[in-house]
Amino acid sequence: MATLGGLLAFALGYSFVQLSTVVICILASLFLALGLDPLVRWLTRRRIPRGWSIVIVFAMVIAFGVLVFFLVIPAVIDQTTELLQNLPGAVKNVTEQTWFTDVFGSSVDGKKLLGDLNSFLSDPNNLAALGGGVLKIGVALINGISGGILVLVLTLFFLGSLEAVKNSFYVLVPASRRAGVVSITDQIVRSIGKYVSGQVILAGTNGVFGFIAMMIIQVPYAGALAVVAFLLALIPLVGTIISAILITFIALTVSPATAIAIGIYFLVYMQVEAYVFSPRVMNKAVDVPGILVVIGALVGGTLLGVLGALIAVPVVASILIVVKQVIVPRQALR
Repeated sequence: MATLGGLLAFALGYSFVQLSTVVICILASLFLALGLDPLVRWLTRRRIPRGWSIVIVFAMVIAFGVLVFFLVIPAVIDQTTELLQNLPGAVKNVTEQTWFTDVFGSSVDGKKLLGDLNSFLSDPNNLAALGGGVLKIGVALINGISGGILVLVLTLFFLGSLEAVKNSFYVLVPASRRAGVVSITDQIVRSIGKYVSGQVILAGTNGVFGFIAMMIIQVPYAGALAVVAFLLALIPLVGTIISAILITFIALTVSPATAIAIGIYFLVYMQVEAYVFSPRVMNKAVDVPGILVVIGALVGGTLLGVLGALIAVPVVASILIVVKQVIVPRQALR
């Protein structure tokens, strides 16, 4: 029996690893469906049937995706290509600046560093390795596109059947406890929906204001970096900090003054976001202590990557709701 149990556990673990992509797509779809559900509810309150509300919301999502694909993606590709082409010149520019020689002295030879970089890029073996990496990136891009289409389809199904799924789940709960389960489930669904929509709004604000600031301060590749800032800002707490460090480092290739200026902007923006934007947008969507947010993001990122970091906060918030409304009252009665 012990051997069979071990083999069964191994088989289940192996199956989960093989199905990890499918599991991630399902979780992402459910996460998006719960995030779009508040907008669907808002439309239904305006006397629009739920079916048409779902169609309208999904049409908006597809229109946004098409807009990003045809307007933003080409600009990002062009600027990323330009960044890679100008990388040797940027390295040479940094190593020849006065602040670089003052900090590192003669211990770092900028010409030698640039020569090593050119030698690396001119080596056929290294080019073959880079070509293999580019091929892998292409395969990953194709898989990402197919996965994105799958996520969109599953999101549509989840949106359309969300109420039916919840009602089917409620039927399985004993009648004496059904009211409490319905209340807790509705709170969890609303909490996740508000969190997802709020996080997207905050990330969009970060990208738009960051793009305007980079254009004013004349940071290169502002369009590509704004998209990167938007995507990284979806990660709670640390996403904005990572994007600020990355953009400041890119600005350093222009001059220390440019880097200092954009760094000051991000410091001011993060304070405004923390004390003005976030409280107003989130509106207590998730009431989770900061330390639990950090721990949840670390655990979720380790298990499921970026998606795990994104869903960590609503998952922790859902657990806290269950603890506060189920476990704590039971403990109080003992």
